[in-house]
Amino acid sequence: MKHSGHEEFLRATPVIDHDHPAVRKKALSLAEGCKGEGEIARNCFVFVRDGIRHSWDYKTNPVTLSASAVLAHTTGSCFAKSHLLAALLRANKIPAGFCYQRLKNHSDVGPAFYLHGLNAVWFEEYGWYRADARGNRADVHAEFTPPEEHLAFVPKEPGEADLTGTFSDPLPLVVDLLTKYTDYLDVRRNMPDVEE
Repeated sequence: MKHSGHEEFLRATPVIDHDHPAVRKKALSLAEGCKGEGEIARNCFVFVRDGIRHSWDYKTNPVTLSASAVLAHTTGSCFAKSHLLAALLRANKIPAGFCYQRLKNHSDVGPAFYLHGLNAVWFEEYGWYRADARGNRADVHAEFTPPEEHLAFVPKEPGEADLTGTFSDPLPLVVDLLTKYTDYLDVRRNMPDVEE
């Protein structure tokens, strides 16, 4: 599993703290018995998608930022869940980064458009593969089926877009959001927006 040129997508940071004992332990347990990176990555994705409650869907606090906090509290926003998935993948030496979408807000809470966070996983045979572990619900059905993407949302309305690029670190405005607010409702009301 050599990933030269992707070192920045493997490192631990204060937010993507895969060097935290609990995160490392969970990551290794998800890799047990797997045949190759694809199976490990799928296990990590399914755990975050199904095992961590999306804070807006479930109306849950606290607001989490670091991977270890998301794991400890089993809740997080789309951004926070992407931080945990990246940490679990990186702990298993699988390069992982961050992607963002600009989506129209169909709720009566928050701005007209907002950023949505998801992950990109590097596979030697496919390149970057986007995966969204925000959590499924009646109108959302995301899967992990490389090389085909099955994302939670596909930007198609005027003003919606896939932001260009795969980032090694969460956007600073995302970190600021999850640092500043302590209630999921305040996070929703102040969701960041970036135009392409």
